[in-house]
Amino acid sequence: MKDEKKHSLKITHLKRREVQAPIVSSLIRGFANEIGYENAIGIAKEVIREDAVLSGKTLAEEYSGNSISELSKIAKEVWAKDVALEIKMVKETEKELFFDVTHCRYAEIYEKLGVKNLGCILSCIRDFYFLEGFNPKITLKRTITIMEGGDYCDFRYVVEE
Repeated sequence: MKDEKKHSLKITHLKRREVQAPIVSSLIRGFANEIGYENAIGIAKEVIREDAVLSGKTLAEEYSGNSISELSKIAKEVWAKDVALEIKMVKETEKELFFDVTHCRYAEIYEKLGVKNLGCILSCIRDFYFLEGFNPKITLKRTITIMEGGDYCDFRYVVEE
């Protein structure tokens, strides 16, 4: 019974961001009014970094590994769950995971909530910080995002030696 209850309480990654966004963005705006925008954003980034690093560690444990293979599963099974992201796989080897996100519901939700200007802070930068906890030998290079007005997001993960 406990396992059933625990499982039923788990929400999708997308839903978690949708619930968090109004609260976090209100806090950022409130702090910005008191301590200035740059200071508020700096604090928010650090708090989000800590949460993303913990998420990386947690998912490495849940997926029993921290290789490109597990990262690919996480991208498909966690981040893209419920068609939150439409992913076009470009390349997948033991050392590289390249994919493009061609549709992003995270960006749509932030826009609907009126906080798209904070979307990169609330979601996109997490992708880099996540790797600190998941596997610091994996790097991410990304040059374009839908959140910032691009037609797609280019995720290029590489295992560095």
